[in-house]
Amino acid sequence: MLTRRAFVTGAAFGSLTVFARAQRPDYTFTQYHNQIAESSLHKRLTEMWAAIGKETGGRVQAQVYPVNNNLPTSDPGALKLLVAGEIQFFTLMGGILGTVVPVAEVQQVPFAFRNAPHAHEAVDGPLGAYVIEEMAAKGIHGFRVGGFDNGMRQITSVPRPVRVPDDLKGMRMRVPAGQMVADCFRALGAEPVTFNSAAIYEALKSGKADAQENPLALVDLFKLDEVVKFVSMTNHMWSGFNQMAHLPTWQTLPQDIQMAIDRNVTRYVRLQRQDQEAANTRMRPELARRGLVFNDVEAAPFRRQLSGFYANWKKTLGTRCWTLLESAAGARLA
Repeated sequence: MLTRRAFVTGAAFGSLTVFARAQRPDYTFTQYHNQIAESSLHKRLTEMWAAIGKETGGRVQAQVYPVNNNLPTSDPGALKLLVAGEIQFFTLMGGILGTVVPVAEVQQVPFAFRNAPHAHEAVDGPLGAYVIEEMAAKGIHGFRVGGFDNGMRQITSVPRPVRVPDDLKGMRMRVPAGQMVADCFRALGAEPVTFNSAAIYEALKSGKADAQENPLALVDLFKLDEVVKFVSMTNHMWSGFNQMAHLPTWQTLPQDIQMAIDRNVTRYVRLQRQDQEAANTRMRPELARRGLVFNDVEAAPFRRQLSGFYANWKKTLGTRCWTLLESAAGARLA
């Protein structure tokens, strides 16, 4: 557990937020996230902690590490560090969080949300509140408006475009760690393979993967347009990054510090969502100019093929979770 005036040691890589103050800060934290330093997530997290430091008169200082400080075990390893209290703050997708908090997988149910703003309503509402409840039971503090945006996920592929489910048959699809995404693509006929984000480019270039699925802004950030040919606008899944804190550490903080952090998490989550939605929107014409071939996709055939998947995951997530999901989605899924 973090004590007052304790510093968390770490590698020099990262962005250190420094506050001019004669004495050392009362609280020093480490914040991990898996995006690169050029991402909107890194920019807004750095700004967020600077704002918190200013509002608290320099009592709080945080060091923000992109790409999880190059941790070899990436997100799963960083999640273990958070639960152990070795880092105090971390952002993570629901699918990987689901390895510790199973209901967090609900954030990535395929074809549940029309677009990113629709998903934001869900994670800010009763569904998100339920996930936060379950996080607390595992020693993790969640924020009521804590879902930074990644965006709607699209399929980028090398051998062929994806227009109908049959186009996925036998395709080696890179997916992030997490059971739901793998189950989804397996149900659609693809062969899920998992690599860390930093390894996607080389996997596609070498042929270890035939395709990957991510929002368009990440295609640009990771320069995947150099190694893929087709972009299929499936909008098959929303993903975001849950801002989380180590619960025992959070509980030791004075109320005014908690309020300052909570207030700024809300503010910078909303700013980053705007950044990311704008980036995902502008990338379609930009990537087309670079030579990628786009096609739009009708969701209905994919939903039909996922009927068994939905039935299985309804049982896995439980009645309460699934009911909240369908209420947020505005549709019956299973």
